[in-house]
Amino acid sequence: MEWLSRGKKQAHALRQLAPTRNDTRMKAIFFEQHGEINTLKYAELPQPEPRLGEALVRVRAVALNHLDIWVRRGWKGLNLDMPHITGSDVAGEVVAVNSPGTTWSPGTRVIVNPGIITHDDEWTRKGEDSLSPGFKILGEQVKGGLAEYVCVPASNLYRLPDSISFEEGAAPLLVGLTCWRMLFKRSQLRPGESVLVVGAGGGVNSLSILLSKAAGASVIALSSSPDKIEKARQLGANSVIDYTQHQDWPTEVLKLTKGRGVDVVIDNVGAKTFSKSLRAVARGGRIVTVGNTKGYELSFDNRLLFTKQVSLIGSTMGSRSDFTEAMEFIFQNKIRIPIDSVAPLSDGLTMIKRLEEGHQFGKIILKP
Repeated sequence: MEWLSRGKKQAHALRQLAPTRNDTRMKAIFFEQHGEINTLKYAELPQPEPRLGEALVRVRAVALNHLDIWVRRGWKGLNLDMPHITGSDVAGEVVAVNSPGTTWSPGTRVIVNPGIITHDDEWTRKGEDSLSPGFKILGEQVKGGLAEYVCVPASNLYRLPDSISFEEGAAPLLVGLTCWRMLFKRSQLRPGESVLVVGAGGGVNSLSILLSKAAGASVIALSSSPDKIEKARQLGANSVIDYTQHQDWPTEVLKLTKGRGVDVVIDNVGAKTFSKSLRAVARGGRIVTVGNTKGYELSFDNRLLFTKQVSLIGSTMGSRSDFTEAMEFIFQNKIRIPIDSVAPLSDGLTMIKRLEEGHQFGKIILKP
């Protein structure tokens, strides 16, 4: 009868961990229809309850991303259950876990892997989770963390070291996973190579500078204001080009590389810069992209692509192992992604506007 006793104990433990259904409400930033920033609301919504296999996390810090803006504006084929909450970068504490045999206990400090696997298929079996049609992103297709509480798969929890604050823990999640795969799995960056980061103010690009330097690469960054240029240098960029003063910045890149060009170009701007990135990359080099903040319809001289034998590489998010490797590398090497500002969740609309207008350098963190 020992098995029956163990079963009763486990059932009792689950009842203790799983929250009971109630009318508890929470503060959140959300929208009920797609549109511009005026569609956002800061108000109360019902507090979520963890389904089987999920954990309820109290959000202590959540970082903003351009993804929050794109999801709110919407695109064809994005069908969300309204009201929708964005927010992909969550650091907080476990409140409850609705999962048999869980090793997570209430009060544990955690961060959340924002890449969510919804089913097993050929891609997940290969460890290529982000290629799976069932791959989803916290805050995009799934309600996110711009709120006091969020429910996530228990398998997406990662213990936050005691030496790392909640703000520092939230800052590198989406961008860390994205950068790790982009730099080391897709573009295969190697020590001694050169990297051009097109724009240095956003979270992905600022972390790209840090990770590229940590991997032994030399970095050229593009930036605009004197303040951002100085901050890019502080991150470790070997050279910084002011693209407002040097609109023909590929020529400046060629000067800095003695006419060779760079091995890897990170271009997440898109339509506005891609043709110039093609000029700045070395023969046999790689251009890698994870986004398009200034347009997605590209136009370029195809002769440069094939005569220089350039590899054009797309990347997005990453796998569970990518996330673990990225966080271990970032925390063990004490890499601190720049934090532009920290504000309460109640000031979130103002901070989202700051992100939209491009005034930030590094991550904007909100604290419920």
